[in-house]
Amino acid sequence: MAGKSPFRNPVPVSDLAAGVLDPLLRRRAGMSLGLVQSWEEIAGTRLAAMSRPEKIQWPRRLQENDPFQPATLVIACEGTAALHVQHETGEIIARANAFLGFNAIGRIRIVQKPLTAAARKRAPAPRPLNGAEAVRLSGVVGKIEDDGLRASLERLGATVLGQRK
Repeated sequence: MAGKSPFRNPVPVSDLAAGVLDPLLRRRAGMSLGLVQSWEEIAGTRLAAMSRPEKIQWPRRLQENDPFQPATLVIACEGTAALHVQHETGEIIARANAFLGFNAIGRIRIVQKPLTAAARKRAPAPRPLNGAEAVRLSGVVGKIEDDGLRASLERLGATVLGQRK
C-alpha cells in the first residue's frame, strides 16, 4: 500500500488533555494549565501540598483606555493552612508574577475549603520468594562482580518474581 499510513505517531495523553483543559481553564478561571502544573514551584513544596490556585480574578476594564490593574489570585486551602499561605503571600505573588512574566498579580485572596487530595495507593509488597526462585535468582546475578550492582539486581529480581503469581 503506497501512501500515508493510517496510524499516527503516539501522542502523550497529557498533551491531549492540555489541549482540551487549557482553553477551558483560561475561560473559566482566567489562568493557564501551566500555572496549576507549576504550583509547587510557585508556592513551594510545603504550601503546594496544602493549597491550590483556584482562579485569577481580573478587574473589569470599562474602556479599552483604562490603565492596567493587577489581578487577584484566589488560592484554595484548608483552614489549617490558611495562616501559612497568608504569611507567604508576598513571596507567592513575586513567584507567580515571575512565572507569568509580568506583574499580573497584585494581591491574594484565600478561600478556605477542603482539598481533595488524591490518595496515593501503595503497591502491595511482593510475596517472599520460594527456595527454587531464590536459587535461580542468585545463580543469574551471582556472576556480577560489582557488589552494589549485584545487590540492586537481586532486589529488582526479587520484586519482579515476587509479583508473579
